[in-house]
Amino acid sequence: MREDVPDLFRFFNEIGIINQLANAILQSRLPKGVLVSHFTILNHLVRVRDGSTPLELALAFQVPKTTMTHSLSGLKERAWVEERPNPSDARSKQIWLTGAGRQFRKEMIQSLGADLAEIERALPGLAVSLIPDLTRVREHLDASRDCG
Repeated sequence: MREDVPDLFRFFNEIGIINQLANAILQSRLPKGVLVSHFTILNHLVRVRDGSTPLELALAFQVPKTTMTHSLSGLKERAWVEERPNPSDARSKQIWLTGAGRQFRKEMIQSLGADLAEIERALPGLAVSLIPDLTRVREHLDASRDCG
């Protein structure tokens, strides 16, 4: 029997489950001691903005600044990011990807190739067809978060 819940709730529930399953695949490919959260920070710096401050990153990921600082220290230890002075605010630092960080991200994406190909074979063209609508949902939620 189908539970009587709004379709939009079911939509976000499915996205949440998909995210958990996708993160499990990614985590299985990451080296010991590297977390999905580490990879997502690297990915964010490539996709959104290299040179973000730790506070900007914490806000983007909706985590406390102390949590982000801890995650960034793990990335710095591996030389995947580096801190540089913030030219517009001497009190803060900016986080920049290193060549090693970019290379690690690239290698991780490549390591997912067989998994992604298997999903594409099972669901041909689905991802490409959904990306525009999912982008609209993300942009709406992001704008709503910034307004609220």
